[in-house]
Amino acid sequence: MSNSKELYELYKHYLQKIADVKYASAVLQWDQETYLPPKGNEFRGRQIATLSEIAHEQFTDEKFGNLLLELSSRNDLHTDEQRNVALSLYDYNRNKKLSPEFVRKTTEAVHKSFHAWIAARKENSFGIFQQPLDALIDLKKQEADMLGYSGHPYDALMNDYDKGLTVSITDALFDSLRPQLSSLLAAITHSAAPDNTFLHQHYDKDVQWKFGIDILKRMHFDFEAGRQDISEHPFTTNFNSSDVRVTTRIDENDFGNMTWSCIHEGGHALYEQGLPEKQYGLPLGEYCSLSIHESQSRLWENCIGRSLPYWEYEYPLLQSYFPEQLKQIDINRFYKGINKVHPSLIRTEADELTYHFHVMIRYEIEKQLISGTLSAQQVRNTWNDMYASYLGVHVPDDKRGCLQDVHWSHGSFGYFATYSIGSLYAAQLYAAIKKSNPLLEENIRKGNNLPVLQWLQQHIYKYGRYYTSEELCSLATGESLNSQYFIDYVTEKYSDIYPKISQ
Repeated sequence: MSNSKELYELYKHYLQKIADVKYASAVLQWDQETYLPPKGNEFRGRQIATLSEIAHEQFTDEKFGNLLLELSSRNDLHTDEQRNVALSLYDYNRNKKLSPEFVRKTTEAVHKSFHAWIAARKENSFGIFQQPLDALIDLKKQEADMLGYSGHPYDALMNDYDKGLTVSITDALFDSLRPQLSSLLAAITHSAAPDNTFLHQHYDKDVQWKFGIDILKRMHFDFEAGRQDISEHPFTTNFNSSDVRVTTRIDENDFGNMTWSCIHEGGHALYEQGLPEKQYGLPLGEYCSLSIHESQSRLWENCIGRSLPYWEYEYPLLQSYFPEQLKQIDINRFYKGINKVHPSLIRTEADELTYHFHVMIRYEIEKQLISGTLSAQQVRNTWNDMYASYLGVHVPDDKRGCLQDVHWSHGSFGYFATYSIGSLYAAQLYAAIKKSNPLLEENIRKGNNLPVLQWLQQHIYKYGRYYTSEELCSLATGESLNSQYFIDYVTEKYSDIYPKISQ
């Protein structure tokens, strides 16, 4: 019988070979969303489906399962090794419930759905996307049944993005958050709104691009270990911690579109670049959860990227890029303008308060789609009705309505709640960073963002997937998730911008 060291090396080698296949597929997916010529779509779908099927077959092979059982019975593994094996065994048992044929079928459906979504956005017609979406929803329902659940069928899918997250937990969190946000929003609507029209002048796309690259550099995104490109919907992907790709999109008449996409995706990318390289292909080389991943993007995008100290350094640089557009706009007007609260159509461009209503709408729709109480045919009307109810806005067309997000075309059902939960974690983590470094904002004011990155490397990145979201939050901040940090953060911030809040 082999000793534990030899068995662990075999386990490690096996998983890293699977990772090679998965990341090869990820490269093809990245190319699909950035540079793939239209005529390559059909074969690209086949290639990705084949690689996904191969990776699944390898991971769920009985020999690998037996190796995991043997290793899990050993008591002479190091702590990290034990954790890797335990997490892999959990993943193995979960993946074993899905057949390779089902994985291939789902991957092919995702490919068709994504390209239908692209075509639907070009034609501004949900009808083009409806049938592929309906087929994908049916597969996700089957997946939930195969994986199993004790409460709502949506629980099975949410668990893929944040282990242990359920409908009951999320409902309770949103039921608590919604009235507090509504109350704050009501107070803001009775205050004079800051002017942000200067954001909607003409900003040359090439100049915007250069500024976006500079922003990423000052966040310490390593361009020797990553790159940025243009895509229909901004995203981050990685093939290892030394090859992390981000994308953005540029609107020449909306400066904010690119800027905060760069900062948001940069936050994701820094996390991926900071994961332990020696754990490549193993659970401890992966991120904790999507909620924690979103906490990283939201922390950089909002707590830092929409703060006054950040722009006290960045704004003179921005003015040097766009002197004509911004020469008459002082820093205080700029700061208030970029934080204007106003119900809007597009989630990725929403302010920090109304953003959560966008997330809640998608969450409620997804729950109904997976439970079968809503069909794909009803999505457009339900979406439009909920935007009128939650945000008081009229949806003029599908592109700015139910076609705006890429997630459903990827089959990412169960994801959206992590955007709001990630924002709550972000506020709590940022409070902990400031507590540990009283001079933090002074550093940021001087363009030094390194203390933020170093804290995150020490308290978040290095652990990979060792802990659950709640465990990691408790370890990093001293307590489990507490939404009051977010409420305190936005109340203090917007009281400065909208003085009537504090009266």
